[in-house]
Amino acid sequence: MKMKKAISAVLAATMAMALLAGCGSGSGSDSGSGSSGSGETGGSQEAFRIGAIGPVTGGAAVYGEAVKNGAELAVKEINEAGGIGGKQIEYKYEDDEHDAEKAVNAYNTLKDWGMHALLGTVTSAPCVAVGEVSQADNIFMLTPSGTAVECVQYDNAFRVCFSDPMQGLESAKYIGENGLAKKVAAIYDSSDVYSTGIYEAFVKEAENQDFEVVAAEAFTAESKTDFSVQLQKAKDAGAELVFLPFYYTEASLVLKQASGMNYEPIFFGCDGMDGILAVEGFDVNLANNLMFMSPFTPTSEDETIQKFVTDYQDAYGDTPNQFAADAYDGMYAIKAAMEEAGVTPDMSSSDICDALKDAMTKISIDGVTAKGLTWEADGEPSKEPMVVRIADGDYAVVE
Repeated sequence: MKMKKAISAVLAATMAMALLAGCGSGSGSDSGSGSSGSGETGGSQEAFRIGAIGPVTGGAAVYGEAVKNGAELAVKEINEAGGIGGKQIEYKYEDDEHDAEKAVNAYNTLKDWGMHALLGTVTSAPCVAVGEVSQADNIFMLTPSGTAVECVQYDNAFRVCFSDPMQGLESAKYIGENGLAKKVAAIYDSSDVYSTGIYEAFVKEAENQDFEVVAAEAFTAESKTDFSVQLQKAKDAGAELVFLPFYYTEASLVLKQASGMNYEPIFFGCDGMDGILAVEGFDVNLANNLMFMSPFTPTSEDETIQKFVTDYQDAYGDTPNQFAADAYDGMYAIKAAMEEAGVTPDMSSSDICDALKDAMTKISIDGVTAKGLTWEADGEPSKEPMVVRIADGDYAVVE
């Protein structure tokens, strides 16, 4: 099934880093040739300036750090191979701490720097906020991991990842078509657009599947440390599977608390689960058999993926997750679109944006998140979803 923005009813990139030979990175840093600019780029600019925004501090830092690294690796490879149409990339990252207001401030910093295009942002609420100002400025943006529908509501915005509603729909279909459970409970964050978007699409599709949603329990940002009430209601309702459409930090608490009450259903989540094995102090054994929708797994035997994983591990001493993979593919997508459009660094960011809007619908890349990855004019990617299961402290694709 092709991933498209077929459901219009209803994690982007950041980095502090270097370019050219891929020097070390730090928040707010940039490197490469060319001088800082102010406002729209143009004139004597000799390199493409690609900005990025996302959290490397705060509760969503695992996502932002992975995006930062994945894109940095792509920039290094692209520059070493000759750049974009013979021009190098200058790359600058700004931390938004998973905060919409700070994300807009970061965007303005990058705009003043002379950004030609944005790989960002990482999480949905900041991405929506930045989308408003980037649309007004007509600056191209490609989010690796902003999943809310509104992240790509304007024609200057595209995404690499799955949308929230598509994740909800595909999760319900997978559970039903594979007979994972007859009774299902859902726990979701009613204060979060990512969680509610997935949950609403999941419940709607559940009506078409051979299972019953026997409990639907919400929590909010103010009550995301104690899930005992929600879990008890799921247990009392006889739920054999609990759907968790939210992020890994809260999910780690859910799994720990479920274990403490001797409740062992199947837990099924979405891409926000990626990162749970890195939660400090979390017993990874509690995540065994956790399943979630994902576009990427580092244990794949695909040669392209294995090269990416090896290069990433060599560079950062860690195994890449799907956020790193989305950012890596995102940077290559920007390269492909810029070359398809024939843009040059001396063009204004607005003129580049106009050219990329059309070029994005004409390119196809064989990335680490999909082969033959393409985009529609509405900003949505076309690619196959996959389900990952955690086993023995690692990720494995479920066939």
